[in-house]
Amino acid sequence: MLAPKRVKYRKLQKGRIKGAAHKGNKVDFGEYGLQALESGRITARQIESARIAITRHVKRGGKIWIRVFPHKSITKKPAETRMGKGKGSPEEWVAVVKRGTILYEMEGVSEDVAREALRLASHKLPLSTKVLSREIFDEN
Repeated sequence: MLAPKRVKYRKLQKGRIKGAAHKGNKVDFGEYGLQALESGRITARQIESARIAITRHVKRGGKIWIRVFPHKSITKKPAETRMGKGKGSPEEWVAVVKRGTILYEMEGVSEDVAREALRLASHKLPLSTKVLSREIFDEN
């Protein structure tokens, strides 16, 4: 599972996710990419399960890039705990994703295999996504 090796602060504030992504919104490494159409958080488990879905479908062929990393800790208080007594302990790590961010990229496989693999990965994620190809960005 993905998690930072060390962080400056263990517990972070919730924050808000506003606007579209200005960085990481183009297919830079591979030929095909999976783009988030809405903002939200993706847990480390979801990132990993989507990666496994992609690698299983392409039968470990081609190359895959994971373009998001879970830097933010999410805290939870134990069940049946009264209000107060401070913030809960860190339970999981999430990646904060803005609308338009490329989540995964791949190359070295045919277009129909890549599209199907990324479609399977999108079912593991809590955000709506679409599959892009590099040709879209090369035309501009």
